[in-house]
Amino acid sequence: MTSTSNAPRRVGIIFSGGPAPAANAVISAAAVSFLEDEREVFGFFSGYSHLVEYHPSGNRLRADRHFRRFDLGDTRGLRNERGICIGTARTNPGKGITCPADLDDPQKTARLRTVYTALLDLEIDALISIGGDDTLKTANFLYEYQKRLPPSAKRIRVVHLPKTIDNDYRGIDFTFGFFTAVDFMAKELLNLRADARATSSWFVVETMGRKAGWLPYGVAIAGEANLVLGVEDLDEAMMTDDALDLPKLADHIADLVITREERDNKPYGTVVLAEGLAEALPADFIAGVNRDEHGHLSLGKLNLAELVAQAVAKRYRARTGRVKKMRGVQLGYESRCSAPHAFDVMLGSQLGIGAYRALVEEGLDGHMVSVTGQLDLTYVPFSDLVNPETMVTEVRFIKTGSDFHRLARFLETRADAGKWAPGRRPEKG
Repeated sequence: MTSTSNAPRRVGIIFSGGPAPAANAVISAAAVSFLEDEREVFGFFSGYSHLVEYHPSGNRLRADRHFRRFDLGDTRGLRNERGICIGTARTNPGKGITCPADLDDPQKTARLRTVYTALLDLEIDALISIGGDDTLKTANFLYEYQKRLPPSAKRIRVVHLPKTIDNDYRGIDFTFGFFTAVDFMAKELLNLRADARATSSWFVVETMGRKAGWLPYGVAIAGEANLVLGVEDLDEAMMTDDALDLPKLADHIADLVITREERDNKPYGTVVLAEGLAEALPADFIAGVNRDEHGHLSLGKLNLAELVAQAVAKRYRARTGRVKKMRGVQLGYESRCSAPHAFDVMLGSQLGIGAYRALVEEGLDGHMVSVTGQLDLTYVPFSDLVNPETMVTEVRFIKTGSDFHRLARFLETRADAGKWAPGRRPEKG
């Protein structure tokens, strides 16, 4: 094992944003790596919440209240535990920063300065940031903020580990927690499919997937849905004046329901929708809905699934004169702390070890840890992931016409086809 001359002796770990299965695998692997090399590890509770409230004269950070000082005993048996051993939150120290010039504004960087000062107070040499694209953005803010400090100021190195069950991250093929969430929700969807079959009804299922369709697509494929729609599928056929046209969407799903009945003699089925479709609803639908510190709508409160289910039932009755049971179900929160899939434990563990290797062996700063192939570690500069002008991260969408996109389209029921596609057989159930 080799280390750079300026390798950190005291490291902080922070987890921010929504929970994800295998979070503890990441944290424990990172902690063990440093502890076994006789370095200190601090785990900060509840994301950045306590760090932004730090004040040197009256609100200093305290062990076991604001952070946890890890020892090797803390890490034993932690890798497969549910939840997040240090907690999480969505506090955003970089709120209000929208361009590079804002990093020179003392008012807009006040919370970043507080975080930096709090870390200095604890003599932290490096920070391991674990979270989604917004957390990556915050990690980059902290990295860029320090580049503007006087040359004599101490630099706290920053590396980031990608986390999101949405799997919409650039720079890595799959994020930890994605396969667990897909597996968990696909099993729930199969239960609903059996219910639909028993009761001759339909379920419209909304899953997480705010910006991209990876999660709903995975759930639909593994859970044998009859249709899946993600944000990538929004086109002129479903839009009016740049907004999602609910009657058009209802007609599209009603076509599927009628096709299943008349062509396939199957009066039941399931549809999977990405929650992010709700972001495209007309303004009157989302008026008054709360937003978090990163500006995201509280999509769970909109209940897109029920909204669409009611619209489809109404459209179906208008077109056929018959009543069809259509139920809306939201899935997502149940999966975020479910027992982690073995692959996610392996992936998360490698990312945690990658944080050690990035900081100690490679001497890196301002990099995201990634894996390729057979969990081979790679390190991606923040500058390759963050737009230099807007300072926001870029989402990885499912490419229309890609093999993954075609897989989902191939396996679902085609309401617009008079016969099955070549090489495809009608489903049995």
